[in-house]
Amino acid sequence: MTDYTTLQHDFYELSDFFIALGDKKRQAIIIRLLEEENCTGLQVPSLLEITNLSRPAISHHLKILKEAKIVKLRQEGTKNYYYLDHKQTEIKKLQCFLNKVVNIMNEKENV
Repeated sequence: MTDYTTLQHDFYELSDFFIALGDKKRQAIIIRLLEEENCTGLQVPSLLEITNLSRPAISHHLKILKEAKIVKLRQEGTKNYYYLDHKQTEIKKLQCFLNKVVNIMNEKENV
């Protein structure tokens, strides 16, 4: 028997993650951060070209990604470097959620 309450709770817990992924500019930022070979992070100016946004707009998108636990911030003096969260906590939660959904769908298909 499937616990739909737990599934609903998982969905709720991932809502900020889903919202953060739903914007094309934030998707472009994530892809650019994935392209970084050394994973030490990028500064806002490095994201200007790929997003065609102003510095404040990029900072706003980075804030959303940070609040969704997708991006982390490292500071060196007055410089801020943004990088993907190496723990991948939210991605792992999404993966677990999707596995539950697939299992429910498979159970219903086999009935």
